[in-house]
Amino acid sequence: MNLITNIKQTTANCINTLYSVSITPEQVLVNATKPEFEGDYTIVLFAFVKQLGKSPDALGQELGNAIKDALPETVSDFNIVKGFLNLSISNSYWLGFIKSLNADNLLPSIANPKKIMVEYSSPNTNKPLHLGHLRNNFLGWSIAEILKLQGNDVVKTCIVNDRGIHICKSMIAWQLFANGSTPADTHQKGDHFVGDYYVKYNDAYKAEVEALVAKGMSKEEAEKEAPIQKAAQEMLLKWEQGDAATIDLWKRMNSWVYEGFDATYKKIGSDFFKTYYESNTYLLGKELVEKGLEKKVFYQKEDSSVWIDLTADGLDEKIVRRKDGTSVYITQDIGLAEVKQKEFNTDASIYVVGDEQNYHFKVLKLICLKLQLPAADGIYHLSYGMVELPTGKMKSREGTVVDADDLVEEMIQISKEKTESLGKVADFTPEQLTTLYNTIGLGALKFFLLRVDPKKKMIFNPEESIDFHGFTGPFIQYTHARIKSILRKTGTNVTIQTNELLPLEKALIITLSNFPDTINGAAENLDPSKVAIYAFELAKLFNSFYAEHSINNAETEEKKQLRIQLAILTAATLSKSMRALGIDVPEQM
Repeated sequence: MNLITNIKQTTANCINTLYSVSITPEQVLVNATKPEFEGDYTIVLFAFVKQLGKSPDALGQELGNAIKDALPETVSDFNIVKGFLNLSISNSYWLGFIKSLNADNLLPSIANPKKIMVEYSSPNTNKPLHLGHLRNNFLGWSIAEILKLQGNDVVKTCIVNDRGIHICKSMIAWQLFANGSTPADTHQKGDHFVGDYYVKYNDAYKAEVEALVAKGMSKEEAEKEAPIQKAAQEMLLKWEQGDAATIDLWKRMNSWVYEGFDATYKKIGSDFFKTYYESNTYLLGKELVEKGLEKKVFYQKEDSSVWIDLTADGLDEKIVRRKDGTSVYITQDIGLAEVKQKEFNTDASIYVVGDEQNYHFKVLKLICLKLQLPAADGIYHLSYGMVELPTGKMKSREGTVVDADDLVEEMIQISKEKTESLGKVADFTPEQLTTLYNTIGLGALKFFLLRVDPKKKMIFNPEESIDFHGFTGPFIQYTHARIKSILRKTGTNVTIQTNELLPLEKALIITLSNFPDTINGAAENLDPSKVAIYAFELAKLFNSFYAEHSINNAETEEKKQLRIQLAILTAATLSKSMRALGIDVPEQM
C-alpha cells in the first residue's frame, strides 16, 4: 500500500473509531502540502465538518492525534491551517522507502488488472499519415503502455479505412493522370504517391465544377454532374459489385499505401497486435440490426429504413440501415465492437479518435448498451483536439497537410543542428550520432504532442519542441544522460546508513514516491500529459538538487551513498516515464 492510500485508509478508520461514522478511503481528499505551509501531505477537512458536527480546528486536532498514534513510524507531526490538516512524514519513513526501492519495483501492479483493447491510428488508404495521425498514434500507443505498466493485459488494434468514395477518388485520378506510373517509377513512398492522386482528383474536380458553372449550371448541380465525380461513384459501385478489374486496381494501390504506412509506423515506433480493414468489416452489424428490430431497440420507417430514437437520452434519431438495405458507418462499428469483444474477451475498449467524432461515439455506446452487447459499458472514447500549425489548419484534399514522414525528418534535422551548435558531438561515432539525432528528434516530437491534455486543441511548433532547456523531451533526455554520466563516475553499489535528510533530498524522495499515483492517474483519465508533466518536474527537481549538493564529493560517505541511490532511482523513473510516452532516453548526450 503506498503512502497516500495508507493515509486515506487510516483517516477513514480513525473517523469511524472516533465518531462512529462510516467513511470510505475514497471520500478522503489528500494533496501535497503547499510550499508555504509546514508538512508533506494535507487532508482536506471541510467535507466532514458538517457531518461530524465539529469545528475544523477541533476536528483537525482530534484526527491529527489519532492518525499520528495509528502511524507512529510514519507521521512525525501535524498542524492545522484553516480546515486543512497538514501531516509531516518522518525521515525514517522516507529513508526506509528509498532503501526498499529499486529500478525493478518502481511500480506495484494494481489489484484487479483488466483485458483492455486500445484502437488507434485509423488511417485512410488515400493519403499518407499526417501530423494529426501522429498525435493519434502517440496517444494510443502511450495509453496502451501506461495501462500495461499497471499490470493490465492490453491489445493494440487498428482499423484501416480502405474502402469508400474517397479511396475511389485516388483510383480514378491514377487512371486518368498516372500513365501507368508506380511508386517505384517515381521513387516515392507508396502512401505519398497515392496521396498525390487524391490531391490531383480534387484539383480536377474543382476545375470541372467551375467549367460547368461557367456554362450556366448551378454550383450544386455542377458538383453532382462533374464527370470525374460520376466516374468515382461508378467505380465505387463496381467495387461493391466485385468487378475484377476494379478490385485488382484497389488491391494494387492499397498495397503501395500499406508499404508506406509500415515504414512510417516503424520509424515512429507504432505497432498493433491486430489490424482490421473496413473492406472486411463494413457489412458487420446487419444481423445486429435485425436483432435490434426484434428487441424493439430499433424501429422501421415506411420507406423501410431502420432507425433508433435516442431523444430520451438527450440525442436525436439515428439511422442504422438505409431504405435500400445497405449499412451506414455506425452499423459497421456496432458489428466490429461485438466481433472484437468476442475475439479478445475484453473488459474495456478504448477508441482513440478526434473530437469531431464525439457524437458518433456517444451514439455507438448507447446502441451497444441497448443491444446488451458484452462489455458495452466498457466502451470509452479517448477524444482529442486537433493539431494545428502556427500557419493554421491543414486540409488533405488541398495538399496542405504536414506529412508525418516530412515532419519526422525535419525534427531529426533540427535535432542535428541544435546538438551540433551546443558542441556535444565530439565523443560519438557517425553511427551513434545518427541514433542520437533520431532519439532526440522523435523524443521532442512525441513529448510536445503528449505534454498537452488530449482534450485540448494545440499548435505544434517544431523549433520550440526541441529546446534543451524548456518543458521539452530533450530537456528530460539530457537530464537522464547527465545522471548516467554521474553514475559512471560514482559507481552504483550503495549502502544507505544516514538518518538525516536535507530539504532537497527529501523533496526528491517524495517526488519519486508519487510515480505510481501519477501512472494510475494517467490511466484513469486516459491522459499521458500527466506522465509528461511528472517527468519534467522530476528532471527539474533533480537539476536543482544537483546544483546544490555534490554527489561524488558529498560531505560524508553516508551522504554520497544516499545521493547515488537518489540518482539511480531518478534515472530509472525518468526512463520508465519517458518509455511510457514512447520516448527513448540516451545514456550519453
